[in-house]
Amino acid sequence: MNMAKLSIKGLIESALNLGRTLDSDYAPLQQFFVVMEHCLKHGLKSKKTFLGQNKSFWGPLELVEKLTPEAGEITASVKDLPGLKTPLGRGRAWLRLALMQKKLSDYMKTIINRKDLLSEFYEANALMMEEEGAVIAGLLVGLNVIDANLCMKGEDLDSQVGVIDFSMYLKDGSHSSKSPEGDGQITAILDQKNYVEELNRHLSASVNNLQAKVDALEKSNTKLTEELAVANNRIITLQEEVERVKEESSYLVESSRKVRLPIIADGQVLGEARKQLKEETQLRLDVEKELEVQIGMKQEMELSMKMLEKDICEKHDALVELRQQLEELRSVNQEMLHRSQSSETGVKQKNEVISRLEEKTNQMASAIKQMEIRSKQAERDRDLAEEANRLFKQEFGDKIESLQQEAEQLRKQKYELFFFLLDLSSLIYGDTYFMWNVSKTHLQTLGRGSQLTKQCRNCMGVFCECCVVHELPLPSSINPQQVCDPCYTALLQQYASTPP
Repeated sequence: MNMAKLSIKGLIESALNLGRTLDSDYAPLQQFFVVMEHCLKHGLKSKKTFLGQNKSFWGPLELVEKLTPEAGEITASVKDLPGLKTPLGRGRAWLRLALMQKKLSDYMKTIINRKDLLSEFYEANALMMEEEGAVIAGLLVGLNVIDANLCMKGEDLDSQVGVIDFSMYLKDGSHSSKSPEGDGQITAILDQKNYVEELNRHLSASVNNLQAKVDALEKSNTKLTEELAVANNRIITLQEEVERVKEESSYLVESSRKVRLPIIADGQVLGEARKQLKEETQLRLDVEKELEVQIGMKQEMELSMKMLEKDICEKHDALVELRQQLEELRSVNQEMLHRSQSSETGVKQKNEVISRLEEKTNQMASAIKQMEIRSKQAERDRDLAEEANRLFKQEFGDKIESLQQEAEQLRKQKYELFFFLLDLSSLIYGDTYFMWNVSKTHLQTLGRGSQLTKQCRNCMGVFCECCVVHELPLPSSINPQQVCDPCYTALLQQYASTPP
């Protein structure tokens, strides 16, 4: 059941990744047919034949034609295929044709629902008689998305050995150590280990059963060889008897020719001779018939021996292949055990790292709580400061506005005096003029072409654009204001010498 799930899932995934029509050489498709063959053979009743007991699932598949008329075309095609001599080959061909028609799931559901008919072919505990058979039929629905083009002409479906390659379905645990889910990795590795151990047990049982079958075939081969030797001796004896009868009959014929006329006249002697000749002739015919029968039996025995030798070779090859797979699975089992041990060590190390990270997380959580407390305290202080600023503005707002108006009037008077002095200096000095700085009481010499368009907000002097390019916060204003170069240097020195 598990192998059926794995093979169907692997076939669908690989076919979708491949993205093209599947052919007979596609390995996952071949393994799927081998697994389906094992599922159909599980719990199959044995039928006695000339070569011993035989198990064939062709009988249950023939029921589909009676239950579903659409399947009659597949059955007729299988029977018309050249080269199929055994029921096993016809059953394998039927599975391939049903898959190409995308009706395999429907046909399997049809025969599984008729357990009264399947009981003729299967035991009560067979897979097809249990609920697992319906599950497999449901899983086969997914194969309808696959397109397959299988050519069965020239393919030897009668003598193929159906051996499951378990290595295709083993999980790859090489990346398990890199996954963050440590517990899931250990569980997956242990599942793989149990799975490999179960496969080892099944393969060991299969090897023992095949060895027992090989021993039984060797015994039957020995017995048939002895019977063949006896038959050869019997044939030689019969051939000798035939030769003897031929000699006697020829002797009687010659003796009858040599008899004289007076003796011929004796009717009684002639009748006895004829009677004896007839008996010898009949005996000769009987011996020849028995010889032909013995020759036919000899040919049949030789054919049976060839078939037995071929079957023994196939069983031996399957046994060798199963032993190789068993050795591979044992090596994989040891590797999985080693990986599980290394994974346990890695899990311990990860647990230690996780514990350290949890401690750091707790410390960070406590620090975050302290920061939140400080943030709340700072928000409360800011609210108090804003409230105090609002009260200050309400209390001194009118006074500040009156003082600003007086300062603006003084600034205007200052500008009027400044431009008066500027005009006076231009009349006295000609090409150069001097500007009087009221706040600093020093002179700055400018050329005639300069334009006085900028005002220093600190000394209230008027300058050209190139002399007022800096901004600094002033005691009278929180926002940065434009200042001249001398004021900028003096204010920087003042701010540097004043402690914060």
